[in-house]
Amino acid sequence: MYDMVVEGFQLLSRWTGRIWEQCAWKFSRPCKDQSSEDSNNTSTSYSDYEKVVRYNYSAEERRALIELVGYVKSIGSMMHRCDTLVADALWETIHAEVQDFVQNTLASMLRTTFRKKKDLSRILSDMRTLSADWMANTSKQENELQSLQQEGDESKGSYLYPRPVAPTAAQVHCLQFLIYEVVSGGNMRKPGGLFSNTGSDIPVEDLKQLETFFYKLGFFLHVLDYTATIASLTDLGFLWFREFYLETSRVIQFPIECSLPWMLVDYVLESHNAGLFESVVMPFDIYNDAAQQALTVLKQRFLYDEIEAEVDHCFDIFVSKLCEVIFTYYKSWAARELLDSSFLFAVDNGEKYSVQPMRFNALFKMTRVKLLGRSIDLRCLISQRMNKAFRENLEFLFDRFESQDICAIVELENLINILKHAHKLLSEDLTIDSFNLIFSEMQENISLVSYSSRLAYQIWTEMQNDFLPNFIVCNTTQRFVRSPKLSSVRVQKPSMPYAKPNFYCGNQDLNSAHQSFTRLHNGFFGMPHMFSIVRLLGTRSLPWLIRALLDHISNKISSVEAMITGLQEALPKSIGLLPLDGGVTGCMRHIKEQLNWTSKTELKQDVLQAIKEIGSILYWMGF
Repeated sequence: MYDMVVEGFQLLSRWTGRIWEQCAWKFSRPCKDQSSEDSNNTSTSYSDYEKVVRYNYSAEERRALIELVGYVKSIGSMMHRCDTLVADALWETIHAEVQDFVQNTLASMLRTTFRKKKDLSRILSDMRTLSADWMANTSKQENELQSLQQEGDESKGSYLYPRPVAPTAAQVHCLQFLIYEVVSGGNMRKPGGLFSNTGSDIPVEDLKQLETFFYKLGFFLHVLDYTATIASLTDLGFLWFREFYLETSRVIQFPIECSLPWMLVDYVLESHNAGLFESVVMPFDIYNDAAQQALTVLKQRFLYDEIEAEVDHCFDIFVSKLCEVIFTYYKSWAARELLDSSFLFAVDNGEKYSVQPMRFNALFKMTRVKLLGRSIDLRCLISQRMNKAFRENLEFLFDRFESQDICAIVELENLINILKHAHKLLSEDLTIDSFNLIFSEMQENISLVSYSSRLAYQIWTEMQNDFLPNFIVCNTTQRFVRSPKLSSVRVQKPSMPYAKPNFYCGNQDLNSAHQSFTRLHNGFFGMPHMFSIVRLLGTRSLPWLIRALLDHISNKISSVEAMITGLQEALPKSIGLLPLDGGVTGCMRHIKEQLNWTSKTELKQDVLQAIKEIGSILYWMGF
């Protein structure tokens, strides 16, 4: 376990050192080409800081840096969580190393090398007195103690029972100092290295043992200060600081796009790389490290205030972009599953309608994201944004339907089905409001005594203003089609709203595929449209619509009755037998001469229009 911890420290040290080296290399070699893919204006001059950070990292370098930051933070977090688990093992191992040296190695040195050198022998004795744990051998079994007494003094030190009692930092420093005294002979200014004192009378083997233990003691300090060592090895706060360039550029602050931690987060969100999404929160730890340095090392409150303001802004943008990516992915997934299988089989390039799988499970499980001393429930924030996104999407679909005629009801049902299926897929991983509740809220149909709804009212308004006056029935196809003779009153409709592709089917390819199906139902009204109306209104709002149509028929009959009475005034008192010699054409001419409709033309048209609307309603209800 001790070796595993040491290996972990070495990995963290190596990875953090690589990041330091790359950062220093980038700062010493700013980009020379000022044209950037992020800006269309190539004549724009950029600041020095933008040249060393914003435009100095390629896509591959950003990806590698994100992965390396993920390595450092992940391993550091795992080792930090194991602090209490490995503490006893580390203390016991260090205790055993120290006691083996002071009780066994030093004992043999005292008996052989330093027997006649009283000054050095005194120092070695002081080392044993300072750090030897003689109480560790009191827990031995009785038979072992007897065997030790029988074997003699030389074998006493071979049996050590280590305890999880680590030496203190003072003991370690004193041991290092005394070893240095032994090697240098008390002369601190002797030329040569620490362990290159070839003029001393210490044998080479003993010198190597002292050297090895001297360096072990130096590393024991890092192992004993476990938490502080991990914090030091995983500290990446240097990636944020840019005070030098703020001073040289004579500006107060750089744009948020110039912040390296945000550049890494934004790259993950924009690249849609499934393998990096689990590490999308890791770069925010750079802000934590920078804030820790600002408060504890630099002791500058204004630096912390800058970091805090930037983190607040970045995290809001991050949550918004992340939720948009999640919503788009699940909408695309739902649209792909609801796409007709026969269409996918017949089309040549069906691969473009496939959706690349992405893993958001790790993000959905994050309930405690540590950010500047605060614990943020990312799962709760995503759930809230998803609830809002589904409501906004439904609002957009209703607004879109209100800007079209009633024939668009099939498209509306298809888009709502895609949204409902996306809600079902997302509900497997997140706790969000039920779709029926969201649908009822957006239809303003939550009350138990409310039988009307926004959609039912819009259908009824559309039938009154456009469908009944302007559509006629074709008995052959059993469809309503728009009449070539439009009414004089033009229907005023709101303009078509605009939204991103994720409010339709997710992406442009899936939008085109689904629109190719719904476009087939845009020119008429028939049974497919009636099925959509029945499914969308349900058993709650459909009776309200039928009742409104029946009332409309009653009103039309009442109004037509008075108009027919007015038309009777233009009729002749009697019409005799028609002449046979004139034929059909002559008979028609004879009747037209007797029926004087000239003064009642508009009234006649109103009567015929009302009768047509009554017939259309009856035919529509027959569906």
